[in-house]
Amino acid sequence: MQIFNNPNYNFVKWRWHAIILSLLVVGAGMVLLLKNGPKLGVEFEGGSIVIVRFAQPTSDEQVRSALGTIPGGGGDTAVVQQYGDVAQQQKMIRVTRVGAEAEGRLSEAADAVLTALRQANLGKFATTCAPTTTGDCVVGTEIVGPVVGDQLTRQAIWATVLALGGILVYIAIRFQFSFAVGAVVATIHDLLVTVAFLQFFGYELTLNVIAAMLTITGYSVNDTIVIFDRVRENMRGMRRDNLEHIVNVAVNQTLSRTLITAGTTLLSVVALFLFGGEVLEGMAFTLMVGIISGTYSTVFIAAAIAIMWQGKKPIKGQAVAPEPVKKPKRRAS
Repeated sequence: MQIFNNPNYNFVKWRWHAIILSLLVVGAGMVLLLKNGPKLGVEFEGGSIVIVRFAQPTSDEQVRSALGTIPGGGGDTAVVQQYGDVAQQQKMIRVTRVGAEAEGRLSEAADAVLTALRQANLGKFATTCAPTTTGDCVVGTEIVGPVVGDQLTRQAIWATVLALGGILVYIAIRFQFSFAVGAVVATIHDLLVTVAFLQFFGYELTLNVIAAMLTITGYSVNDTIVIFDRVRENMRGMRRDNLEHIVNVAVNQTLSRTLITAGTTLLSVVALFLFGGEVLEGMAFTLMVGIISGTYSTVFIAAAIAIMWQGKKPIKGQAVAPEPVKKPKRRAS
């Protein structure tokens, strides 16, 4: 399926504009990150999440006021937000303070949340929610200790670093080092843009979001490799052309494929974002930003970095044009 018939857009011409735009977005995100700090989920920061359903309409302010009675974990440190459909009267309460890990006391914070709600006469919360349960009940709890949070943080960092290192080695072997640098820089660009948008819209960094970011890494590199593979094929027949022209032709040749792949994937992710519920919202948002950024970086960033890194050095794999045969001069008789 072709969207464009013989496109001939000069994408390489706009590489500096694209790089400046990316620097502005990433810079704004990093400023917010340094100013406010990362918004970590309970998996990394450690804490307790309690999801409750109220029998009567209850505001977030009433819940925060009730949590103010918890020692060291009052309304200022607790996060209260709507969970699921508004008609269900469900609230998600997150308290960063946890009980001591020793002696099996990790559930102290979750128990303290329920006790505070009972003391404020917001509900009894004596049972867990079931399909037939009416009135107030506990939908679920999630508890992560600080040691586990630190371990998950280290594992997430190592997973990202090893993925980028593997990409660099693979593309350097299959293509050449300048292409590998372009692919890795484009992938890092996608991750930084995603982190920036997570900061802009206030989403937490959770395990689901980390999984989405690793998915973005593979998705972006796959698109980049398709273009680089076409560049390698074109180098055999375009022996006298410079790398800029070869890359531009390759991007135009794969443009329909890139947009169709990104468009169909984006439709699925948008559906997940709209109908996947609170638990998957952050993951779906991350994937949406990553798909758009990955397509953008494939067309503008990866190729631009490869061209700048390569410079005027000879291109590995490009056939060398044969030297013209010189005709022998005739001797004057």
